[in-house]
Amino acid sequence: VHVFNLDALTYAGSLENLKELPSPERHTFINGSILDQEFLNGLFQKHQIDTVVHFAAESHVDRSILGPGQFVQTNIVGTFTLLEAARKFWIQENNFQPSQTRFHHISTDEVFGSLAPGEPAWTEETSYAPNSPYAASKAASDHLVRSYGHTYGLPYTITNCSNNYGPYQFPEKLIPLIILNAIEEKPLPVYGDGQQVRDWLHVDDHCSAIHLVLTKGAAGTTFNIGGENQPANMTIVETICDILDEQKPRANGAAHRELIQFVKDRPGHDRRYAMDAGKIRRELGWHPRHNLTDGLLNTVDWYLAHPEWVLAIRKQLEYQAWLAKNYDTREKTA
Repeated sequence: VHVFNLDALTYAGSLENLKELPSPERHTFINGSILDQEFLNGLFQKHQIDTVVHFAAESHVDRSILGPGQFVQTNIVGTFTLLEAARKFWIQENNFQPSQTRFHHISTDEVFGSLAPGEPAWTEETSYAPNSPYAASKAASDHLVRSYGHTYGLPYTITNCSNNYGPYQFPEKLIPLIILNAIEEKPLPVYGDGQQVRDWLHVDDHCSAIHLVLTKGAAGTTFNIGGENQPANMTIVETICDILDEQKPRANGAAHRELIQFVKDRPGHDRRYAMDAGKIRRELGWHPRHNLTDGLLNTVDWYLAHPEWVLAIRKQLEYQAWLAKNYDTREKTA
């Protein structure tokens, strides 16, 4: 397999992430946007693309609250443009048989809304009820993909995953934000009371599930992917602090937990997410290899071992400005 990696290199994209690839001869980086229809059509033709794995999205809820327009453009219009390129090249121009192609769409658990304590986890049959502009844009893109399968016969699969974590994650997300702030002796911001519950999926487990769906999943099917855990955000933050107490103690000998600060909760913050990954277990034999304890330890170790990557990302002025705008850490200390 040769991977053509199309990326617009927006604020969260970095060529630092493409260093040390295991088989660089099978990878071609292409700088471009999924919003450019003519450009996409040319890529399909030039490289004879037969499989699309559609990761490209604006994905941070906080940013969707501050600026929803970009989420509509990238997540909805961008998905439409990519679908059109695939439909034109695969179906209208009849370059491939349906069995030779696949459009795989990466979605999120957030399309399902929010769960109360004790409610059962979401399945693939759960109705959509998105609560944020981000979640709504992803729900819309899911519907577009399904409609192209039903209307035009485009071979597709969809996976709805829970919160990802692991190496290379841009540090606007909770886990890398806490790790890097703690290393730099900065406040560790926790929204509200910190009791929001999420299901955490290691990125390696997510990718293994996607590969299984691509190679063994039937066209027209959807699978939920989750890490099969439901800790509160505060538990995640405290666990990272405890790991750092062991791996990189503070110079003053104090516990990293002393850096925790509660900040004003974000608008419409969903209280709980939980994914039922039973279908992908039963049908494809997938299960997560990382438990949360080992996964967090692995993630902390990676960030500690890659200061050059952290430095390159930290130099992005837009990221620093966003942190200052989004988090107010002047409220009470934990």
